[in-house]
Amino acid sequence: MKPTIPLLAVSFFAADVQAGAGPFLGIFLQSRGWTPDTIGTVMTLGAIVGMLVTVPAGALVDALYHRRAVVVGAGVLTIAAAGVIWISQRFWPITLAQTATAIAGTTMGPAMMGLTLGMSGRKNFDRQYGRNQVANHAGNIAAAVLSGALGWWLGIPYVFALGAAFGLACIVSVLLIPPRAVHRHFARGLAHTDEKEPSNVPADSLRMLLHCRPLLVLSLVLAAFSLGNSALLPLFSLAVAATHHQDASQITAANIVISQVVMLIAAVYASRAIRRWGFWWIILATLFTLPLRGFTAALLNTPWGILPVQIFDGLGSGLQGVAIPALVMHLLHGSGRVNLGQGAVKGVEAAGACLSPLLGGWLANRFGFPVAFMVLGSLAVVSLGVWIVLGSQIRQAFDTRRDELEQMADLDVSTLFPEADAHA
Repeated sequence: MKPTIPLLAVSFFAADVQAGAGPFLGIFLQSRGWTPDTIGTVMTLGAIVGMLVTVPAGALVDALYHRRAVVVGAGVLTIAAAGVIWISQRFWPITLAQTATAIAGTTMGPAMMGLTLGMSGRKNFDRQYGRNQVANHAGNIAAAVLSGALGWWLGIPYVFALGAAFGLACIVSVLLIPPRAVHRHFARGLAHTDEKEPSNVPADSLRMLLHCRPLLVLSLVLAAFSLGNSALLPLFSLAVAATHHQDASQITAANIVISQVVMLIAAVYASRAIRRWGFWWIILATLFTLPLRGFTAALLNTPWGILPVQIFDGLGSGLQGVAIPALVMHLLHGSGRVNLGQGAVKGVEAAGACLSPLLGGWLANRFGFPVAFMVLGSLAVVSLGVWIVLGSQIRQAFDTRRDELEQMADLDVSTLFPEADAHA
């Protein structure tokens, strides 16, 4: 069995680990009498902790030789969080559970990047990571369908039990990856083929990242985008459920399924699109999905409105899910801090994402859902402005590094990617 097969299984089951209780928690707490602003506060508190551990999580993946242990730890936290939500719906236990979920979801990003880079090498990273994302979106679809069915049949608390089951399956899957299948140096972006040779590159140095202006530009763009985008799914589910008096768990599941199907399709073609059009144009296209999504949600507050709203979400998130890690890898490969860089970018992005539920919940509570959707969608002006004005630095850095990367050693993965040799 190819070692990439259990890696795809990890990606599949990691879907629920990364998403956590997500919008279903908001529906569950609303049924227990919680107000939108209180729900937003709890989600924000958990997300803040998740944001703070993104950079240490990336540094941890760079430093550890046993990178599978990071995935095991994330699975354990997911199982524990599900148990806490099941037992108590008080403010602080729920906040603690959200904190554990946020930490688990945050660490999975750098862990999957490190495992993929250590197995596929630099040249085939985007191919394998694209496949990982396809499996991840398929896992999200399966989790959403099962969550909707469980919420309707047995009640929303069983959605959290499903999350615990996915966490356990994620642990089992990552333990099926042979330890030697993940190159200890390439997994952190060091072009050293000799695994016995120690590296003097520290895993926790941030100086290089602070001086990497392309990464700072990318981080700012993603933070502004996430500030507007992250709260739209749970808020739209709440708006449709409150207005049309329908089963909120089914509406939420439908929202997730539609976006994840589109994300899956986008991930299938993301690698080819990046190689043809380049990172700059692909990311620019994803930024336009936020205003389209926000204004559509404001104008179409109906059950059928979920279709265009979530199609826009799927296109943007599906392409970004492959393009962003591949771009970070391209900018930092050879430094030994690729996963740290991924964690740093995600940390700044998470700063916007963790404030999004708080902002969206406050706007919805004070001015109503349509105004909240329009304000959140309008935040795309910031991300588009920064990307258009300063994004040229990323294009220049990409061109500068292209020849440099070609001179670096890479892993022999011809057995994993025979099609790559066929096109060479």
